Amino acid sequence: MQFIQSLRRTLYRWQQKMLYSVIKTRVIGPDTSEFNLSSDQPVVYALLSPSHAEQLVIDKEVTQFGWTSPNEERLSRRLSAKPFFNLYKRTGIFRRKGSPTVAKQLVKHASWLAEDEQRDIQIIPVRVFWGKAPDKEGSFLKIWLQNSGALGGRLVTLMAILLNGRNTFVHFSKPVSLRELYEADKSPEVLARKVSRILRVHNRQVSASVLGPDLSHRRTLVHNIPRKPMVLKAIQQEVESKGISKAKAQQQALKYADEIASNISYTNVRFLYVLLTWVWNKIYNGVNLHNIETLKDVSKDNEIIYVPCHRSHIDYLLLSYVLYVQGLQLPQIAAGINLNMPVVGPILRRGGAFFMRRTFRDNPLYAAVFDEYLHTIFSNGYATEYFVEGGRSRTGRTLNPKAGMLAMTLRSYLRDSKKPIIFMPVYTGYEKVFEAGSYLGELRGKKKKKESIFGLLGTLRSFKKSFGKVHVTFGNPIYLTDFLDQEKPDWQQQDYQACQFRPDWAPEVVNKLALKVATEINNAASVNPINLLALSILSAPRQAMDEHTLIRQMESYRDLLEQTPYSDITALPEGNGIEWLAYAEKLGVFSRSKHPMGDLIQTDDRQAVTLTYYRNNVLHLFALPSLIACLFVNNQRYNRDQVHQNIQQLYSFLQAELFLHWRADELDADIDRWLNALVEKGYLFENEQGFHATPTTSNEFAMLRGLADNVMQTLERYFLTISLLIRRGSGSLNAKETEEQSTLLAQRISLLYGINAPEFFDKSLFRTLIQHLQERQLLTKTDDDLLAYNDELKALSDVLEVILDGALRQSILRSLETELPD
Repeated sequence: MQFIQSLRRTLYRWQQKMLYSVIKTRVIGPDTSEFNLSSDQPVVYALLSPSHAEQLVIDKEVTQFGWTSPNEERLSRRLSAKPFFNLYKRTGIFRRKGSPTVAKQLVKHASWLAEDEQRDIQIIPVRVFWGKAPDKEGSFLKIWLQNSGALGGRLVTLMAILLNGRNTFVHFSKPVSLRELYEADKSPEVLARKVSRILRVHNRQVSASVLGPDLSHRRTLVHNIPRKPMVLKAIQQEVESKGISKAKAQQQALKYADEIASNISYTNVRFLYVLLTWVWNKIYNGVNLHNIETLKDVSKDNEIIYVPCHRSHIDYLLLSYVLYVQGLQLPQIAAGINLNMPVVGPILRRGGAFFMRRTFRDNPLYAAVFDEYLHTIFSNGYATEYFVEGGRSRTGRTLNPKAGMLAMTLRSYLRDSKKPIIFMPVYTGYEKVFEAGSYLGELRGKKKKKESIFGLLGTLRSFKKSFGKVHVTFGNPIYLTDFLDQEKPDWQQQDYQACQFRPDWAPEVVNKLALKVATEINNAASVNPINLLALSILSAPRQAMDEHTLIRQMESYRDLLEQTPYSDITALPEGNGIEWLAYAEKLGVFSRSKHPMGDLIQTDDRQAVTLTYYRNNVLHLFALPSLIACLFVNNQRYNRDQVHQNIQQLYSFLQAELFLHWRADELDADIDRWLNALVEKGYLFENEQGFHATPTTSNEFAMLRGLADNVMQTLERYFLTISLLIRRGSGSLNAKETEEQSTLLAQRISLLYGINAPEFFDKSLFRTLIQHLQERQLLTKTDDDLLAYNDELKALSDVLEVILDGALRQSILRSLETELPD
């Protein structure tokens, strides 16, 4: 008997070795290290269908986890049946549909459990995907494009292994306790049926999460869009307004649909996977993921819409690469039509990109076709990705969100809300971006270059450089149903057919949703060594610091966020300041000057401007403590109430610009939290008279000043615009004139004071300020569309005058006199 068992084991291992000579596996799904399996209770594995090859794979993978081999579970005779059972039985050699079944092994397991109330069995559902592509309309010859993890005959599985085995994914789900499902008054057969039913539902959720829905043939999808009722209505309007034939209008709608629609190809996806793996290893030091488990948890039951920040063209490829590696469904990606260039466009389209024009407000037919395409992918359960910022951020800050795509998403949801929609914010933190040079030129006034294949080829020179690491953080999900319930409790009781799913309340709700998305993106920010370097050195005179002081300040920033984190998912760098500085030096982001008294770390003009980008990535994390620090660098003492009052007056302006998450009703508590942190660090002292700064000659005061400088320039911008309005007089300028003149004055001040921060004269930031002043009713519009102000604006100016450095404040006022004579 022992000889036979030994022979079986040898044969089993030989089969396993042969299988792994032609396949390459990647484990996906939840983190198996957190399964907390009990060694006292046996483990069994639930498969989709009977498969000896899958059993070989499962045995190999779990052994590598350090778990007990399924064969050992069986040989230990703790179980009365094999440790594998299936949920479906095969029905033919080539047929892909199987019949649900209640496995005999599962019934035996249930019987074994019922014999002793101390017994339990841990069931782990497992899926093995020989390749990972949604089912397509196709033939046996296209089997290598199909997901052979679905049901099929043994010959089908064998072909899939041979053709696609190097791309095998193994998905382990969290264990299910059979004891928890057991009911004493029910038979083992009833328990087995119940478990099978639950696991089949779970299997469908896993399939949707990993593969996505079945892919219709692209031609069918494109040709169906012009036949949809809302598109037909737009076609009729096109006929009436332009006097063209209905056939011509239909042909135009079909052309639009073909221009828009993606054509995802998993041959292309696998090619991109190989290419991008090489790229990340060639020019990046890897991709660090944060909070991925949250995404995995919510992806099973919901339609996921990824809403990443937009820092680089690499964003398009990076997120898809991460999702592919993690075994999650690839999204349909909204891309600007400017990227639909020769060679690149078809590759992106086959990678899941669908293309949209920058504006189509004056083209109702295109708008109807695009709306219908979005509704198709949403209602069919495809994961989707779009950038709410509209374009890439040139300054490193999160841009004001554009609500167009969100509005279309809401319209689609009002049409069909059967499957819940979740917005998944994604923060991407680069240590260096490809486009840094072009961003620098554009911020200095150069015209943006149009994307072209030649420009892409030019970027190949970057492959000789190192761009550090990339950090991708998945934020806290935003549930659309919950958001609507909060903002519009009766939304599900309304009929939207008459208004074509454009209710009057939608614009306000969508704008709030856009702000929520931008705020949650910032909540997911991760901090890297380049961020810390930029925060520290840009606050120093002439952007130069003693090496040891710089190291101390970088560590101080990290310690502040560790002690008082911005959010519960804020990721901080490991290591220490010495390691971070050495790492930054390898990336070439600063210059070093040797000196007998200690090396000096400095930046030239180009390096300084580039570093503002990486400072701005995380500026919001320090906005509140920096604002508090601003109160004390030029004014030595405040009591607690004065601190609260001043911060409350200024906070909403920073919140509008940086998408800060603190609500007005919780701000006081957070101010106190940061005051305590600054006192604990020794930057402030507290006594019976209030808070005051440390002596100006101390190292702690230097740290406090550096912290304040992060938002001091922002306050200077506010003072500049408010002073301009007051100097010109109420009702003298309109919003556009105020914006333009503020920009010109800021450019002048930046030259006079050597402010190497392009956002200091960023026109869009002045626009945001003017809009927020109007929202706060500090500015109102006259009948002539001019801006009138009240005494509250003067009071705000008085607060800023006390905070700001006197010399720079006087320079701003003198510039106003010079530039704007009476």
